[in-house]
Amino acid sequence: MIQQLKQLISQQAWTQVFCRESAFLPILQEPLKGLLTCEDLPEADVSITGCEALIARTGSLLMSSAQDSGRTVSVYAPVHICIAYSSQLVYDIRDGLEMLSEKYKNKIPSFITLATGPSRTADIEKTLVVGVHGPKEVYVFLIDAQ
Repeated sequence: MIQQLKQLISQQAWTQVFCRESAFLPILQEPLKGLLTCEDLPEADVSITGCEALIARTGSLLMSSAQDSGRTVSVYAPVHICIAYSSQLVYDIRDGLEMLSEKYKNKIPSFITLATGPSRTADIEKTLVVGVHGPKEVYVFLIDAQ
């Protein structure tokens, strides 16, 4: 995963990589030395986050405010990279919400969102526009572990 991530960053010529997820910083800081230098999200070329669950049926990322990255990291940068584990893969949204309920018990996060790729709209003269808000590109690295 690290080699593929480095290759993607290099190919896309991203120089400002933002990540504040405590689960990933220890494993990313050394291999991505010199790239994880962005501390100001508005300046980022790409942001790296985790997720609460991956929803197979819709191809969605289920995220919440309880994650270290907070509410804006996955939507503010022009490119979003999500690192997820196969154990987070569930079939339907209901399964993802049940997973959240089991994980947080009586302290369900105040913000839960589903991201299903770049935004799309055809509201203006029925012309499809992609990436109106949120990232224009989304990548998911799925790790078979944990």
